[in-house]
Amino acid sequence: MQELQKKMSFFRMMSEIKSPIILTDSTLKENLLKYPFLVIDFWAPWCGPCKMLSPIIEQLAIDFSGKIVFGKINVDENPIMSGSFGIQSIPTILIFRNGNMVDKIIGILPKVQIQQRLNMLIGN
Repeated sequence: MQELQKKMSFFRMMSEIKSPIILTDSTLKENLLKYPFLVIDFWAPWCGPCKMLSPIIEQLAIDFSGKIVFGKINVDENPIMSGSFGIQSIPTILIFRNGNMVDKIIGILPKVQIQQRLNMLIGN
């Protein structure tokens, strides 16, 4: 019974996350373990394509609320994780399932193409 209550509480929490969470070098690993599906946007404030991708990520966070958690990590402020994942170009989107990277998108894609890739990964 307690296990069921824990799961219900977790899914309620997931459905309440409707915008990307801010990730840092110190919080990324914890969040990779916490969420079954985590999509991370590696970006920088000076990056033009990152600015174009940002509203797409915001909308996808709403569209996939309760299924996928989205996060953003500023590569200038968080060089450790950016380096450990080999981020050389931004924007880069890394998609994780149960803590393991399952897909990578370098550059900007139309929202519909990102949606299709995410739907395939979650089985929609």
